[in-house]
Amino acid sequence: MKIGIVGCGALGSYYGACLTRAGNDVHFLLRSDLEAVRSHGIQILSPNGDFHVRPTPAASPQEIGVCDLVVIGLKTTANGEFPSLIPPLVGPNTAVLTLQNGLGSEEALATLIPTEQILGGLCFVCINRVQPGVIRHIAHGRIVLGQFQRPPDARTHQVAQAFRDAGVPCEVAADLGHAHWQKLVWNVPFNGLGVASAAGLAALDAGLLPPHQPLATCLSSDQLLAHPAWEARVRQLMHEVILTGRTLGHPIPDDYAQFQIDRTLEMGPYFASTILDFIEGRPLEIQTLFVEPWLAATRAGVPVPGLTALCRVLRDLAARHGQIVPLPAST
Repeated sequence: MKIGIVGCGALGSYYGACLTRAGNDVHFLLRSDLEAVRSHGIQILSPNGDFHVRPTPAASPQEIGVCDLVVIGLKTTANGEFPSLIPPLVGPNTAVLTLQNGLGSEEALATLIPTEQILGGLCFVCINRVQPGVIRHIAHGRIVLGQFQRPPDARTHQVAQAFRDAGVPCEVAADLGHAHWQKLVWNVPFNGLGVASAAGLAALDAGLLPPHQPLATCLSSDQLLAHPAWEARVRQLMHEVILTGRTLGHPIPDDYAQFQIDRTLEMGPYFASTILDFIEGRPLEIQTLFVEPWLAATRAGVPVPGLTALCRVLRDLAARHGQIVPLPAST
């Protein structure tokens, strides 16, 4: 396969490196890491075994050209760049797989390319970019992927098999929407509360960060679960997401929350991607990870007081870094 990787941070680089190691013709679309990857390739540090690969680096999508598969690992805050980044990579037989967090990315792609060419994937992996071209894989790595707005077809299974051949556990979901809501059960509390912990419990309970309140250190996943009050809020958000998913027709069982908590405890100290973005002053994925689920709950008539307060505090924290996040008036 000729494969284009768009968004070569920790996630895109890790999966792109796995696909390269399997013998695919993989092209990385790069900006800040271009010279590092051109000179040294990609180094993966993993408990499963370190490895080094040399994908083809590119500075523009035109330099890559039409691919068999495009894998999108961009932060969703960059989705406004889709019109310039994606069409040059796509021909009539190209599959486009977004591995982005939250809700709405497949819909954004559907304004540019035919719906039947769009796949979505959920990544269950602990990874961090430690320096240009160097990725630390901590644990897990499974992908669940599916076809956008339709059942999986032969191409969906072909893409899944390409990941399996690259050593990545990959499952095909019969219903991509269901898989999205399952992933949100983890993403909403551990990404959201990890950032909101900088504001403290009082701000979260009030749904408001006072303008001059000093910030604390963000809590890792194990710290959130070790503190009874924060753990209670983790469970509250998980319950709200599960209830919303069920109301929308996705029957997620109650014990799925405990399953995700048990998996998280296995990770040890871990800072989810949104926490790292906040610490380093980058834009936060508030719209797709928190506001879109909140909107879905509101439209479905599901009360989500924990998510409502979280959206407000995340908006206020983002504003500290100059990021303006407009929230619906009813939040």
